[in-house]
This record gives sequence, C-alpha cells and structure tokens, in this order.
Amino acid sequence: MAGQSIRVVIADDEPLIRAGIRMILTSDPEIEVVGEAADGRAAVEAARTHAADVVLLDIQMPVLDGLSALPELRRAAPRARVIVLTTFGERENVLRALEHGGAGFLLKDTAPAELIRAVRAAAAGDAYLSPTATRHVVERLATGREAVRAEQARGRVAGLSEKERDVLSLLGEGLSNADAGRRLHMSEATVKTYVSRILAKLDCENRVQAALLARDAGL
Repeated sequence: MAGQSIRVVIADDEPLIRAGIRMILTSDPEIEVVGEAADGRAAVEAARTHAADVVLLDIQMPVLDGLSALPELRRAAPRARVIVLTTFGERENVLRALEHGGAGFLLKDTAPAELIRAVRAAAAGDAYLSPTATRHVVERLATGREAVRAEQARGRVAGLSEKERDVLSLLGEGLSNADAGRRLHMSEATVKTYVSRILAKLDCENRVQAALLARDAGL
C-alpha cells in the first residue's frame, strides 16, 4: 500500500459507531474512509463500488447480517480484506466468520491505536487478532467439536518442518511477524517467508485460519 491511501468501508447499523470509527481512522493520513453501510447488503455493494482495501464489518446488522454478508462480500470484492467487529458473547459467530475468510476480528471497545493497526495490518495482507481477545476467544472456540477438529488439525500440520511448526505455534499465540522473529531470533522478513510457506502447505487463506489450526492441533 506504499504511496497510496488505504481505502476503508465501515459497515455498522449504528450511526454513532460509524462516526466514531471514521473519526479514528481519518486521523491517520494514509487511511481514507471511502464508504459506509448500515446493513450487510449495503456493505457488499459499498465494498464493490468503492474498491475497498479493508472492510470493517459488524456482525449484528439488519437486512443481511455480517456473517451472511461475508461470503457474498468475498465474492463481490475479493481483494477486500474483512475485519469483523464483535463482542465476547459471540464466540461461535467469530469462528464462523474466520472460517469464511475474515482477516481477523476486533472488539468494539478496541483502543483507537489498535483499530488503526488492525486496518494497516489487513491492508498489508496480514490478519489481525485483537491481543486483548485472542487467547480468550480462541481457547473457547473448541467447545463441541474439539476432538474432531484436533485430529484433523494434527494431520494437517504433520507435514510441516520443525521450524515451520515453531512459527505456526507463535501464530496461534497471535504474535506479529516482528514479535515472532524476536522470539525465534529471525528477521521479520524470514518469518514472513515461513508464514507464506505455512499458509500454502496448510491450504489456509490467511494467518487467522492458520492460528486457529495451530490451537486445534495443540501447538
């Protein structure tokens, strides 16, 4: 995204929430809010029409809720990265959103600086899990289907090298490439290369899906 603004669409049915998000994002000179939507159907259209780089998508919306809108949005605007807005009470909804290709999730009480970091990360091709929610939510996603998911996950990661498993384990903790690099004594660029290789081997669309897989596999 170097040299151009990050184009963002905000989708939330509450005008005050949209206004607050817009005010925060536009404080960054490299972020441009190009559209807003009050329901999921309008969010899909706005992302397509405005060629959005990032869509902030609320789950609870009229006409078409965020979870239903996400697959349609991915088809209509495939280059747009979607960050789902959620609360602690929507654990299964978060899991469904990530499985549908969401680039991450944020809590609605996220600090302004964190919101900007999330948008920048998504625009750069990374996923963003709110540090305040990552462990709390991911550790609780396994209820109900954990035995089957764990067995499947272990089978998928079995073909990774030891170093790739180390990197994947840190993705499961929600670490950025830079933080993972410091932990493993690697450069950020080297970690990024490992992440790309891991995503390809595991057939994961993004690092959020890889992080969930890591936790399912017990890494």
